[in-house]
Amino acid sequence: MLQPVQLFKILSDETRLAIVMLLRESGEMCVCDICAALTESQPKISRHMAILREAELVLDRREGKWIHYRLSPQMPAWAAGTITTSWECLRNDVREWLVKSACTSC
Repeated sequence: MLQPVQLFKILSDETRLAIVMLLRESGEMCVCDICAALTESQPKISRHMAILREAELVLDRREGKWIHYRLSPQMPAWAAGTITTSWECLRNDVREWLVKSACTSC
């Protein structure tokens, strides 16, 4: 079970925090969209996604060659609340990332 210290360690990394915020805003995103929004390489994003999956914060599904991610509805309510509160503080930034990075290659 996810513990508060574990969540805060995970979210203390700016890339993982940004990924979680993007997923909170968008609902579901493919890896290419996350890479474009954060201007990061696919291997780097995949490494961070593995950490988020291990902590059971995100779920994935495969569609062809793409993997789509979303926040897990099974995460503890306190963790979802923490993520929502953080998103409320950062939502304008998150929306700007999405606008600047519309992925047309997927």
